[in-house]
Amino acid sequence: MNMRKLAAGLAGIMMLLASGAAHAGGELQLYNWGNYTNPDLLAKFEKETGIKVTVTDYDSNSTALAKIKAGGHGFDMVVPSASHVKIFIEEGLVIESRPDQMSNFKNVAPEWRNPFFDPGRRYSVPWQWGTVGMVVDTDVYKGDINTSAIVFDPPAELVGKINIAPEMLDIMNTAMMYVGSEPCSTDKAALKKARDVLVAAKPKWLSMDYGLVEKMPRGDYAAAIYWNGAAMRARLAKSSIRYGYPREGYTVWMDNAMVLKDAKNVENAKLFQNFVMDPENAALISSFAKYANGISGSEKFMPEEMATAPEVIVPDEFKSMGVFPPACSKEANDYYTAIWTELTK
Repeated sequence: MNMRKLAAGLAGIMMLLASGAAHAGGELQLYNWGNYTNPDLLAKFEKETGIKVTVTDYDSNSTALAKIKAGGHGFDMVVPSASHVKIFIEEGLVIESRPDQMSNFKNVAPEWRNPFFDPGRRYSVPWQWGTVGMVVDTDVYKGDINTSAIVFDPPAELVGKINIAPEMLDIMNTAMMYVGSEPCSTDKAALKKARDVLVAAKPKWLSMDYGLVEKMPRGDYAAAIYWNGAAMRARLAKSSIRYGYPREGYTVWMDNAMVLKDAKNVENAKLFQNFVMDPENAALISSFAKYANGISGSEKFMPEEMATAPEVIVPDEFKSMGVFPPACSKEANDYYTAIWTELTK
């Protein structure tokens, strides 16, 4: 075979391979946080690949972890927070899908390419990242909202009108910083202080619930400790809702899409990982849930309202107060669990 024919043959093979990737067909089972996946993103993925995505919701990292560990779930992908990525890896629940070798990895922002929770991005791709702060209806309370005292030592106007996101690590870490300690500390004195603050505050709360996006604008709550993107969605529904960054310290987090070890549609899951690292597709994720995504160039595809949103763009005066917690040690997690169990009785 002459070189010209060989080249033509190889080109034909490459075209067939490309066509197969573009129209892979089949299905994909995505296990993700509730109210967090843009239907338009899934429709676009199906149109481009022929792969039908089914989403099943979960409400916390612990719920997702327990379900996956139990087996027999039928899911292909999960989207845990950074605090749980290492757990999924160390317990052998996900595969090394090598996003770092995918064509769209070049779009991952430099600061998210080599995170401590997944060095080199061998397992996970960025989904969204954000912060945990105070959400306040300023029609009800007009004082300082940039403090965790909003929920831990609430003013009279907010007593009985507060909702707490039922996510143990976010609340415990915020409480630890409120008492002058740091996330995942095993200092027993600090842990007792945090426990005492939480137990004393609980009678002043209304609920420990999800659904802030729908419930706060209609007046079910006047304040909450919650995630920034949900706070923005609530503000868009009611303009008096504001997001505060606690000066005592607030946590920064990132959720990440991973392929499960017992996935039945591994190649489809890898296609989806690569798909969400495209700037235009990452923008669809953010446009829906109102969080930043970690993909460079996605900003130009997002709604104009996100470019200056105080819930998304951390004001300079509060940037130094944010902490990206490490994964808690078993000892710290055991302490946290004991306190959380007491709090949620």
